[in-house]
Amino acid sequence: MTDGLPMAVPARDLPARVRIHEVGARDGLQNERTVVPTEIKAEFIHRLAGAGLTTIEATSFVHPKWVPQLADAEALFPMLDGVEADLPVLVPNARGLDRAIALGARRVAVFGSATESFSKANLNRTVDESLAMFEPVVSRARDNRMHVRGYLSMCFGDPWEGPVPVHQVVRVARALRDMGCDELSLGDTIGVATPGHVRTLLTELNEAGVPTSALGVHFHDTYGQALANTLAALQHGVTTVDASAGGLGGCPYARSATGNLATEDLVWMLNGLGVETGVDLGLLTATSVWLAERLGRPSPSRTVRALSHKE
Repeated sequence: MTDGLPMAVPARDLPARVRIHEVGARDGLQNERTVVPTEIKAEFIHRLAGAGLTTIEATSFVHPKWVPQLADAEALFPMLDGVEADLPVLVPNARGLDRAIALGARRVAVFGSATESFSKANLNRTVDESLAMFEPVVSRARDNRMHVRGYLSMCFGDPWEGPVPVHQVVRVARALRDMGCDELSLGDTIGVATPGHVRTLLTELNEAGVPTSALGVHFHDTYGQALANTLAALQHGVTTVDASAGGLGGCPYARSATGNLATEDLVWMLNGLGVETGVDLGLLTATSVWLAERLGRPSPSRTVRALSHKE
């Protein structure tokens, strides 16, 4: 393996530093066909923190019936003591929040949708019904001085409804913000966004009173647009980008969704642009190679393959 890095040519119109919100241990592993042993998940998270990632989404407190791959949340979370990183967890409802509070989690996330079809497929509720379910969860989390993230999926396109009107996304984003979410993650769940669409959505969110500082982006690479879309978001001033080590993950409720933006591919681009991340690309690549060996298949990340000399 080489510690190769791109030549850094800083760009003037970008943030000096980007915080990577690592989702591989939750969003990535929940899509595995077979259950990954808890010990492997714990070591994966420890390794990610050792590579310099400061926000690592650890698990989800969803009912095991719906996501059996994450049924070990109670066993996993205590194994992460000593990890020097923020460890947010997904809480779908009040019961999930109870479980997170009992284990001492300090950062939680709710997962909503900008479209009716996906909301019904994922939550068995309309968009407004899901918002009503989230409101007491967010309120109680805030009462417990927890940081709350609101995921908003299908922000650009929906496999059942097609292109999603920008005003529709803005309405739901504004509702999540108004109920108390500290941060919103805008999800391109099926990977259909393009840079102009990204800039338009971000601009209209700002005009609706949602500041750029409260926004993160979550792109999938279905059509090879994830890095281009990320760059458009950075040029707008976004400083939080979701990514998944090794490009793990997709979405179990949207079959057309392929993998998340690979963290290594993101770090390679940001290194070349002179944007700080605090991430050691060599250690991160080694971590993804290590996990890929345990999953029994090569990493889909182009950067991992290039740096590890595997095709």
